[in-house]
Amino acid sequence: MDPLEAQALISRPTNPAKHNHPCQSPTNKKNLDPLSLLLQPFQWLHMLSSHLNPSFVIGVALVYGLGQGFSGSLFKVVTDYYWKDVQKVQPSEVQLYMGFYYIPWVMKPVWGLLTDVFPVRGYRRKPYFVMAGVLGGVSALMVALLGDLPVVVALICLIGLTAGMAIADVAIDACIATNSIECRELAPDMQSLCWFCSSAGALVGYSTSGVLVHHLGAQAALGILAVPPASLIVLGFLIHESKPSSTLHPQKKKKKEPLEGLGVAVTSMCKSIKCPQVWKPSLYMFLSLALSISTHEGQFYWYTDPKAGPAFSQEFVGIIYAIGAMASMVGLVIYHKTLKDYPFRHIMFFAQLLYGVSGMLDLIFVLRWNLALGIPDYFFIVAEECVLKIITRIRWMPMMLLSTRLCPSGIEGTFFALLTCIDSLASLSSKWGGGIVMHLLNVSRTDFRNLWLAILIRNVMRFSALGFIFLVPKATYSEDLIPLDILKNNSAANVDDVEDGDEEMLQRVLKNAV
Repeated sequence: MDPLEAQALISRPTNPAKHNHPCQSPTNKKNLDPLSLLLQPFQWLHMLSSHLNPSFVIGVALVYGLGQGFSGSLFKVVTDYYWKDVQKVQPSEVQLYMGFYYIPWVMKPVWGLLTDVFPVRGYRRKPYFVMAGVLGGVSALMVALLGDLPVVVALICLIGLTAGMAIADVAIDACIATNSIECRELAPDMQSLCWFCSSAGALVGYSTSGVLVHHLGAQAALGILAVPPASLIVLGFLIHESKPSSTLHPQKKKKKEPLEGLGVAVTSMCKSIKCPQVWKPSLYMFLSLALSISTHEGQFYWYTDPKAGPAFSQEFVGIIYAIGAMASMVGLVIYHKTLKDYPFRHIMFFAQLLYGVSGMLDLIFVLRWNLALGIPDYFFIVAEECVLKIITRIRWMPMMLLSTRLCPSGIEGTFFALLTCIDSLASLSSKWGGGIVMHLLNVSRTDFRNLWLAILIRNVMRFSALGFIFLVPKATYSEDLIPLDILKNNSAANVDDVEDGDEEMLQRVLKNAV
């Protein structure tokens, strides 16, 4: 076992409130002057870098900020115009194509098993960042440079680009899950760092997307998406990962073969997912995402239609999303400063309720009731996007934080990948469900008469998710959510993989787990 994984086995204090945890983020109860408020974000980053590794913080910034934030936002806008203007397909078909983008994310447990069980030259994270960068960069350049592509070839290239993002996400999430177990008090801070970087990157991506599409065209603009994968290749050489040594005590038992380690990981993962404390909240997260069917493509085609819709320009579409990214950062600050200590069930109930209510704004806009109220289209869509993004971020943060707290020691990377795979599968169901509904309601490139009905059905299904809120625990992030016997068994399963220098650490794990 490499030191990064061995450190994940360190037990958490039974009552964090009574312990001065070395990873606890500093709090200042005094009134802060403007200069202190200005320096606070930099002090926060310094605190994270001091307790964690600085290269880990850089890795989060590159994967979540440049990769998922900038690349993901640019990908969203550019591919919307690519399918609409270059490939000229119907919105319901685009919804189905977008569902395929989630297949690499659904396969995250596979990537997690690869990173946990099949190291390359002793490293479990570094090679997979390089692999992700090569795959994503080649895919982006192919779709940008090969001219007119058949729909199937273009779709495969775009899936390859998202696969690169997914593999890099699994590698960095394994580090996050490990650090969340070792430094429980920093778990909310790490999630805040991830999603702040993502929102900041999205702000830049959305701000430039409309301009790039307008001046370069949708297909050429896809070439810009080769830049973030190139940074992943650099990250693969930059990020700190200690290579385990196997020569200290040659008389020790030989390390397990990869297939044997794979069997242990799968067995531990199956045992963990059967635990009610794990599968119940996982089921709720799936239902809350899957039941909210997506009508995005129908609304996008309507936004840009010169006859039926408000005919927003390419630049303004990018501005709308950029303002939404800023609002998402506001939602992140609200959650981090005021809501993170509340029980998961309470936060997720009110977030889902507000999510359903905010969906009615789409209905008002599509029916043009905003004009009857004297509210211009431009003002209404910006206000709607801000409200939606704030609520979405507050709704998403506890889900991610809860996922990190459900990961058992020893298989953090694989199990966190499994939980986020469930979310991706739910998003795939949401896209395909929305595409089927719009197809049945005959929503097309030029016919939007039933778009309002599709949105109404979506909103009703959002409210229906509240009926499953009992599956979410009432606990907070600082409480133990999985039984100690699972923690102990998963830790024991890795005894043979622990290097001699880590034996003392493992003994501390088993002692505290009991």
